[in-house]
Amino acid sequence: MGTISFENLNREKLEKMIAIRTAYANKEITLDEARDRARKEVGDVSPEEFAAAEQLVKNADQGADECRLEDTKEIIHIFEGLIKRPPEELPFGHPIDAYRREVAKMKELLKQGHELLDKPFDPEAWKPLMADMMKYRVHFHRKQNQLYSALERHGFNRPSTTMWTYDDYVRDEIKKCNDLLNLGNYAAFPEAYKSMEIDCLDLMGKEELILYPTALKLIPPEEFKEMERGDREIGFFLIHMPGEPSQTTTGAQTINPIANTIASPGNVASTASSGVASNFLNDLGALIAKYSAAPAAPAADDPDRLFHVAEGQLTLEQINLIFRHMPVDLSYVDENELVKFYTDTEHRIFPRSAGVIGREVRRCHPPKSVHIVEEIIEKFRTGEQNQAEFWINKPGLFIYITYVAVRDKEGKFRGVLEMMQNCTHIRELEGSRTLLTWDGEQNGGYGQKEALDGEGAAPASSTPLELNADTRLKDLLARYPKAIKDMATIDPHFKKLQSPLGKLMVQKATFGMMSEHSGVPLEKLVEGVKNLIAGYEKEPVDGQ
Repeated sequence: MGTISFENLNREKLEKMIAIRTAYANKEITLDEARDRARKEVGDVSPEEFAAAEQLVKNADQGADECRLEDTKEIIHIFEGLIKRPPEELPFGHPIDAYRREVAKMKELLKQGHELLDKPFDPEAWKPLMADMMKYRVHFHRKQNQLYSALERHGFNRPSTTMWTYDDYVRDEIKKCNDLLNLGNYAAFPEAYKSMEIDCLDLMGKEELILYPTALKLIPPEEFKEMERGDREIGFFLIHMPGEPSQTTTGAQTINPIANTIASPGNVASTASSGVASNFLNDLGALIAKYSAAPAAPAADDPDRLFHVAEGQLTLEQINLIFRHMPVDLSYVDENELVKFYTDTEHRIFPRSAGVIGREVRRCHPPKSVHIVEEIIEKFRTGEQNQAEFWINKPGLFIYITYVAVRDKEGKFRGVLEMMQNCTHIRELEGSRTLLTWDGEQNGGYGQKEALDGEGAAPASSTPLELNADTRLKDLLARYPKAIKDMATIDPHFKKLQSPLGKLMVQKATFGMMSEHSGVPLEKLVEGVKNLIAGYEKEPVDGQ
């Protein structure tokens, strides 16, 4: 692991910055006095000098809410006007360019909200705006799993121990505003929104002033290039990226590997692209090839080369295919508490990205949850426990999560295996099935003959389908099977309905649930479906 290059910085200057900052934090001087001393004793400050001073002053005894308790907003304000940030041009699609453009987009939305506050309260004007703001969670998720991880590799772990707390605080404030709006608590909404706006702008200011310049200073170009792959896995907030025909958005809540799934469970992640999957499988293949037992075939590049697994022999392709087709998601943390592996299945329940590989597992989740991870690992390591279970129970969705201690033949602790599975369909099963039944898998999993006769076929019933919050998605698909693919034209988020996990959710999903989980306003969803139906009605019955 690299370290921040303090030797190239002025240590005397850093010590003065720390002294002023500490005096203010201990309430020995006022903010005005601290700013006056900073101007006189320190002068201009570079982002990396500020970052280095913050790293040096880190106090491990502070609690999980350190970032809020010490009021980092005012800590930065001590040096306001002194921090120099030279403009830096970045190529379109660079990871930091993406963060900056997302921040700019969020500022636009916050400005729209600020203007709405000065008008008579109109819930219908606020709902689509808050639905878009809810999608900002993907920005936090990339920061926490990609950017913070890269900075840690170069010795700068301050963001993951302080800013992560602030990320989650602002994320929760946005959700609180959205909940108040949807619950009809319009009296409490304005004040909640004002508080959220202040904190969100403050956090984005910290990112622009300190986080991004420091990242550009510490992270080499080749690492940024590698980050692009994981960034695309996770997704982006209302911005265009190179090679994308339209905006890529996601409503997935931040769910991080291992313990973070315990602390803040959220929505289903988007499916990774085939290119990302291919790269992952190649990497996995290289790892298996390096550490596997002696193969039957000597040629390293022979696709038919066999590997002696515990029971049987498999080619590398077969091993990769087995992992990719498992009906569960797996993650493995070794005995050194480093994330070493995850299965890149198409039905992935929660977001994953390549940036997590090699990262300390305790840094893969919010500080408030670190004690849970440490307790699980410690009890597994000592042999006191061998398994820990958790589950997420939401309307129409049940996720089962289990952690198992991995031990070798001698019983020595070798790490932790995490398994996640969507058990929604399993919990709904009743009675017995002893005869072979396909459940319409060949036509998309909905059991509808129309899908075989013609994807664009007109509905069998002449009674118009009533569209509202209670409309069941499976009723729509029973009449218009082609809609499962065309829903993505209403909003890219609905592309996930075509995944294996999405097909399970179809059986329970209503338009109201779809709107709530995706952040797409119900009115937009209903209007979009009406337009799709109108198009289907014009098509010939045979689908030609």
